[in-house]
Amino acid sequence: MKKYIIALFLGFSAMLQAQNAVSGTVTDVSNQPIIGASVYIPELHKGTTTDADGKFAFKNLPNGSFRIAFSYVGYKTINQWIEKLIKNTVVNISMETAVLEIDEVIVSTPFNKMQSQNVMKVEHESIESLQQKGTSTLIEGLATIPGVSQISTGTSIGKPVIRGLSGNRVLVYSQGVRIENQQFGAEHGLGLNDAGVESVEVIKGPASLLYGSDAMGGVLYFNPEKFADAHTFKANFNQKYFSNTLGSNASMGVKTSTDNWKFLARGTYNTHSDYKIGQGDRVTNSRYNETDFKTGIGYNNSKFSSVVRYNFNKLDLGIPEEGIAEQTYSKDPESPRQEVDNHLLSLNSVIYFGHSKLDVDLGYISNNRMEFEDGNEASLDILLNTYNYNTKYHLPKMGQFEAVLGVQGMHQTNKNWGEEFLIPDATTNDFGVFGTANYEWGTSVLQAGLRFDNRNLNSLAREAEEEEHHDETEEEHDEHEHHGADIDALSRSFNSINASLGYKTNLSETLVLRMNVASGFRAPNLAELTSNGVHHGTNRYEIGNANLKMEQNVQTDINLEYGNTHFEFFVNGFYNHINNYIYTSPTGEQLDDNDVFEYIQNNAKLYGGEVGLHFHPHPLDWLHYETSFETVTGKKQNGDYLPLIPANNWNNTIRTEFKIKNWFEEGFASLNVNTTFNQNNVSGFETSSNGYTLVNLGFGGKVKWGKTTFNVNLNGNNVFDKKYIAHLSRLKTDGIPNIGRNIVLGLNFNL
Repeated sequence: MKKYIIALFLGFSAMLQAQNAVSGTVTDVSNQPIIGASVYIPELHKGTTTDADGKFAFKNLPNGSFRIAFSYVGYKTINQWIEKLIKNTVVNISMETAVLEIDEVIVSTPFNKMQSQNVMKVEHESIESLQQKGTSTLIEGLATIPGVSQISTGTSIGKPVIRGLSGNRVLVYSQGVRIENQQFGAEHGLGLNDAGVESVEVIKGPASLLYGSDAMGGVLYFNPEKFADAHTFKANFNQKYFSNTLGSNASMGVKTSTDNWKFLARGTYNTHSDYKIGQGDRVTNSRYNETDFKTGIGYNNSKFSSVVRYNFNKLDLGIPEEGIAEQTYSKDPESPRQEVDNHLLSLNSVIYFGHSKLDVDLGYISNNRMEFEDGNEASLDILLNTYNYNTKYHLPKMGQFEAVLGVQGMHQTNKNWGEEFLIPDATTNDFGVFGTANYEWGTSVLQAGLRFDNRNLNSLAREAEEEEHHDETEEEHDEHEHHGADIDALSRSFNSINASLGYKTNLSETLVLRMNVASGFRAPNLAELTSNGVHHGTNRYEIGNANLKMEQNVQTDINLEYGNTHFEFFVNGFYNHINNYIYTSPTGEQLDDNDVFEYIQNNAKLYGGEVGLHFHPHPLDWLHYETSFETVTGKKQNGDYLPLIPANNWNNTIRTEFKIKNWFEEGFASLNVNTTFNQNNVSGFETSSNGYTLVNLGFGGKVKWGKTTFNVNLNGNNVFDKKYIAHLSRLKTDGIPNIGRNIVLGLNFNL
């Protein structure tokens, strides 16, 4: 035994010593060294900066092929592909001054290509750029991306909408893990805070090939905060103030790294009073508090890379049922209110085999949603536990041909503990297997894939749950007793085969064409299948349909992009046909003093797109003008309009960049005019909405004050205090307007 232990130890030591290294120099076009340039290997979560001579070095790298990103303010980001690392690889980089857009590596697609090489058009936005717009929540920032909007409940809850599809037709990924938090509910927020998030990628259209059921509308993929550069320790504190809600958002993080080990942690607290409408009073009980904690630890050597991350998010928010009533500055939510505790644990590991690799993501999500009607005892108490896995094997590259095989799955349990009953206790199991291939020649790329999925859903009858407590005392039994109508047991299985085909080519040096066709599917959720009672969040009595069929869609996309040194233009068009689209429809009856809505199906179609340009005139290099227009139309097969379709929007921004001597750098000032048009294309139970124009201002930059350096952002949103009601506001039916003028001050200190 002793010999085996010694042999294992020596073998492990040899493995650690047989490591690769890469080094080099970063210069500008005049061959002068660039000091402090960021050098980052995304797949290994390893970073460093160039020294006084522009030099950098990485040690302890595994065998394989990697992409290294070189970036520096004012210069064009370079993503250098290293086909095969050797013991001492040398990479020298010459950086050019920046033009317009950064060519980002896209993580949410299987081949991790740069956007310029990607077959799918994926919108990439850094959280920093979204925060510079002064939005108070993560979803507000996302809604500024063309093609993305939100269903909102005041300022505390926002549900993403991608090209007219929402709820659990849009998947959300964080830390490489699929988020499951009863996302079918319109009054259920993301449960994510933007602190500790690096960027977001938006796939607009069916992504079932990559992610399975529920990705038929699109995907929001959040990339977590990067670890610190090797042999550094960093601490950061930022504080934001919000005038409208008298709100505060404070966040502090620390991180450090060695050559092999990495660690980070960040805590955030967010608190807001009732929001104030334009030229009016506060919306009673729209206040909320949020606590968020994120941490991560990573390790890599010559054979593998592994990262464990954990996120705890706690939301305590009021439900504004009374509209504009008692006026107070209190930040303590009153009944009715929601409390949501969300735990997310993820493990990402990549094992390298030289010319191939295995990428494994494991996740656990625990979502406890409670609603309090009166007092401190939850009337609705639902615990949703989800285990999921996502394994991808990247086959050895053969010339310009790449292929990935994958297996994904999920095991989910839903359990009720409160006296109210929204959906039954249930178990859901998913299994999917897929393959996708990518072939490049010249500036053209062809990508195709095929996937099979199965979902099994089993729920318990309400009577069966009550009978489980027959050994309890009468008092204990009453505590577990559920109110409302009976719900029958359910057992359903859904199978689906989906495919995608995409083509990208450069029509010229400055003109890119992308064409994609993809199918997607969504199995009906528990609420749609089993509801039979009052859903207080929507003020409806909802009746499910146990015989609902699976939704299946096919979407075609076309993207045309033109870009030169001082001008960019894009146009996106899509057509989405959906079989068996599920939606609620009023029956004209009332139960328990609430209007009755039932779930029904109809074939549907959605079509529209986005168009925009970015003008950066020479010699006015400090001036930027951006404009975009987005539109979507949704109709049922009989020609009636679908519900919850966002209104057309036209967004214009003028932005200047400047520097004031040596004490104010990376400065910017912006004027944004956002026009939302009338929405008259409404479903039978919706009402039309008037258009409105909001004016927003922004100012910020990096301040150097002696040895102290900090970033400042000052934003004025809805500066003219416009009184308006968004079409997708859930408070619209009560005539409650959206938030009025909001001045946001943000300070960010690197300690």
